[in-house]
Amino acid sequence: MEAAIHVKPFGFDRVFRFPSAPEEAPPASVDEAIFQQRIASLEADIARLRAEHIEILARARSDAFAAGLAQARSERDAAVLAACDALHATLDDIDARIAQATEAVMKDAAKLAFTAAEVLAGHAVEQAPARAADEALGRVLEQVSRGTRIGIRVHPAIAEDMERLIAVRVSKERRKLSLTVIADEEMAESDALIFWEEGGLAVDAAHRRAAILAELGPLLGETKDN
Repeated sequence: MEAAIHVKPFGFDRVFRFPSAPEEAPPASVDEAIFQQRIASLEADIARLRAEHIEILARARSDAFAAGLAQARSERDAAVLAACDALHATLDDIDARIAQATEAVMKDAAKLAFTAAEVLAGHAVEQAPARAADEALGRVLEQVSRGTRIGIRVHPAIAEDMERLIAVRVSKERRKLSLTVIADEEMAESDALIFWEEGGLAVDAAHRRAAILAELGPLLGETKDN
């Protein structure tokens, strides 16, 4: 006996779904993969170029600083050398000016000393016209032997003063003196000629003046004839 088969009609109006699997990204195409590789390569090149640029910039800055420092040192050395040259020139000029000033001061001092000497000599002659002759006589007496006859030739204007000084000298001497005053119109009032048998001594104001000028000549810038 055959089993009974029950058939139910299929409902076409019913909606049914199969279980859906997780969605997966569609595989990239070949062109997109190449494009991504190209982007990555370009980014790497950019990074490398940026690093090289930073390195080159740092090197350029270092080189520029070194060059600037060398230039500054060179300019500094040149400026120092120029300043030293200018300083030496200034010092030379100062030395020359000091030498000129010193020479002028020495010349003025020599002129003043000579003028003062002449004034004092003139004053001495005026106050004691026979004094120079008496002092010369004293030097002669220290050199000649006892009893030497000595003549003193002077201008008549100072003959009396000379005799007075001789009298004072004789009064102080223990030895006997033989001194004779001779008046001579040709003698200058400030001069005298002391003579004895073995020699003589001239008291010559002009000669003394020439001797002083000879000593002071280099300072005065003059010769004794001036």
